[in-house]
Amino acid sequence: MECYTFFCITLLFTSFTFFPTNSNSLDIITPTQSLKDGDTLVSSGEQFELGFFSPRNSKSRYVGIWYKQISERTVVWVANRDYPLNDSSGTLKLDDYGNVILINQAEDVIWSSNHSSIAKAVNPISQILDSGNFIIREENDSNSENYIWRSFDYPTDTLLPGMKLGWNLKTGLDRVITSWRSLEDPAQGEFSFKVDCDGSPEIYLLKKQERKYRSGPWNGRGFSGVPEMQPKYLFNFSFVSGSEEVYYSFRVLNGSLLSRLIVIHTGVVQRLTWNQASRSWILSWFAPKDQCDTYKVCGAYGVCDPNNSPVCECMRGFSPKNPQAWFLRDGSGGCVRKTSLQCSEGDGFLRLKDVKLPDTSKVFIDENMNLKECEATCRRNCSCTGYANSGIVGGGSGCIVWVDELVDVRDYTEGGQELFVRVAASDLGTKNGSKIIIGTTLGAASVFVCLSIYLVWKRKLLPNKWKLKTIRRGLPERSQDFFLNGFVIPNKRDHSDERTTDDLELRLFDFGTLVIATNNFSDANKLGQGGFGCVYKGMLIEGQEIAAKRLSKNSGQGVEEFKNEVKLIARLQHRNLVRLLGCCIEMEEKMLVYEYMPNKSLDSILFRRERSSVLDWQRRFNIICGIARGLLYLHQDSRFRIIHRDLKASNILLDADLNPRISDFGMARIFGSDQTEASTKRVVGTYGYMSPEYAMDGLFSDKSDVFSFGVLVLEIVSGKKNRGFYCADNHLNLLGFAWNLWREQKALELVDSSIGEKYPAREVLRCIQVGLLCVQEHAEDRPTMSTLVLLLSSETASLPQPKNPGFGLGRTNIETDSIWIKPEDESWTMNQVTVTTLEPR
Repeated sequence: MECYTFFCITLLFTSFTFFPTNSNSLDIITPTQSLKDGDTLVSSGEQFELGFFSPRNSKSRYVGIWYKQISERTVVWVANRDYPLNDSSGTLKLDDYGNVILINQAEDVIWSSNHSSIAKAVNPISQILDSGNFIIREENDSNSENYIWRSFDYPTDTLLPGMKLGWNLKTGLDRVITSWRSLEDPAQGEFSFKVDCDGSPEIYLLKKQERKYRSGPWNGRGFSGVPEMQPKYLFNFSFVSGSEEVYYSFRVLNGSLLSRLIVIHTGVVQRLTWNQASRSWILSWFAPKDQCDTYKVCGAYGVCDPNNSPVCECMRGFSPKNPQAWFLRDGSGGCVRKTSLQCSEGDGFLRLKDVKLPDTSKVFIDENMNLKECEATCRRNCSCTGYANSGIVGGGSGCIVWVDELVDVRDYTEGGQELFVRVAASDLGTKNGSKIIIGTTLGAASVFVCLSIYLVWKRKLLPNKWKLKTIRRGLPERSQDFFLNGFVIPNKRDHSDERTTDDLELRLFDFGTLVIATNNFSDANKLGQGGFGCVYKGMLIEGQEIAAKRLSKNSGQGVEEFKNEVKLIARLQHRNLVRLLGCCIEMEEKMLVYEYMPNKSLDSILFRRERSSVLDWQRRFNIICGIARGLLYLHQDSRFRIIHRDLKASNILLDADLNPRISDFGMARIFGSDQTEASTKRVVGTYGYMSPEYAMDGLFSDKSDVFSFGVLVLEIVSGKKNRGFYCADNHLNLLGFAWNLWREQKALELVDSSIGEKYPAREVLRCIQVGLLCVQEHAEDRPTMSTLVLLLSSETASLPQPKNPGFGLGRTNIETDSIWIKPEDESWTMNQVTVTTLEPR
């Protein structure tokens, strides 16, 4: 009986100490505690409360945070917003890794803070703070800023004082507030309020992915599109745009004041302040507030004025693009120029006062320039459409230059900023009573200037997208080169019969975007590394997977490779060529962004015994044929005749279906229509794939690529590398070994054992014969790619007998021939030709 009584007392004591009841105001959960439905955590100053709740007219249960002192529950954060509980059986607790998890009665994890990828916490506790921040920290660390995880980094529909809206560029974390689906459903709704880092960062209200409203750029005091956002005694607004973070935040100067920014499910952003006297929330600001706050309501070069009827008016020098729709008060089509710009003959600028600056997602920025310097910069660049100060503090500072259409401009009665719009000289004039004042023309514009060179010097962000245009005026035709941020890219017309001046569409990624996409170029995202740099896997914000090739800053050859890839592959479109999505040229960074190939490179599968069985014969044959089609396109069917010069297994990428894509055009060269071969005194390539005439004498042609293709074919059939494979008896490399087997009519012994014993022998023999035809010593004996595609695709085509392969010997050849090897850079010289061998990249 005494034992039973002791047991009951112990059990009762444990039940009270395991977790506090509602009357207790403890603010933490330890690993030995849990929070049941009906219990709550209360911050130490009793500002906020955390617990389980159900929205109005709903039986679903959620874990959320609300104001403690407001009787009508006002929820500011929801943990499991998309994963509701169906009953009151939920439990919140810490798991073994220090994650806060929400489990149901079956102990299924409904929601988790999910930070276990960091490190297992030693003595974690979770705590609700007076700021409304729910954090996980080490028990012995009382500094709330030293957190392991915090709810402020994962907001729902509410931004509280001290929270950050925007990006952590180091981690790739994007803090966005998203509306509830409805008043009764806290699940993610259609509307979100988020910072866009492109160009000059702004905040956009989105409906799904469609822009509905924008704040305008930050001008030092507030956002250009929120003139009423002035420093007052109640609030302190801040916007940080740096290399590590880009975010907006606000603080309440009166500690007793409650305020919040919220996106409601109807698509409105509201700032609400609690009125203690009336015991109600007061609306102090909202957006969009009128028709002119609607994004691009007046289209390009239109100005929206809510005090006019109709609200849209074209800027001086412009007229409605669609007059009929404009007359019917639909201004979304925007305006077009009445007179084309002359640039070198002199243009002028319209000065628009008290306006919301245009969309800044495609602009150049320099915070060190004054307005006069900004104007001069704009005048010297024919693509410039307007300019303005980036800041208004101290009378104005900094420079924003637009290089695209000016959209989403609105007029304010007071507030706003000055904008200078480029117009033709003939459209300059005066207009009494208007806010538009004509700026003076200070001389003729220069023929061209590469504005982006200056901005690279100043280490500023690049626009998200840019059109590379040929610059014609005042230059000889053959000097019409592309200018891309300091890199001169020769006009393709110098190398092609095609007389085209089409714009080259190429997306330019800013460095921050790629930092975010690749998780700060983490080793975990590294796909490969070579002489010119590293390749990283990444994920863009819109969900697209990419491969970012980051050139080494110390590689001079890397610059040449970079320019080659941009000017070549950007214009090439073929299913067996990797697709270039864009590039990044910022500060000292040079990067190429490709579509991501989930199966990586051919060598990563073919030469690994544990993976090579994935490539059965049919897949290998498809890869051989795909490479052949891609090379045929380069040699014959593309708008330029291109010699790749570095075809190898590591430069063949495989998509999700193991289809081949030729990549890496850094060493590629364009041939003229009548050109058959070229020579160089510096041979750059990969030993084992170079043809004899290229490696020995610096001569290259389409037959050089054919030789490399033949090596690839034999490697794909055998599963063995040409470089590094030696027959022990006679020092033969793969080419010599295959040639001997062919002569002895034992060619099928070359087949990779991982293929198995069931394969079409005639097709395999045809591929081996094709490979040997390609690697013949003399270039004139090798077939063209058009012939090879025919030979591979036809079972009846007659194949000639191959002759001796070039470089059939292995080690003996290198050890006895007079070749000087430079260990420090893996270069060797013969016949006055310097050869640099490159490891697979």
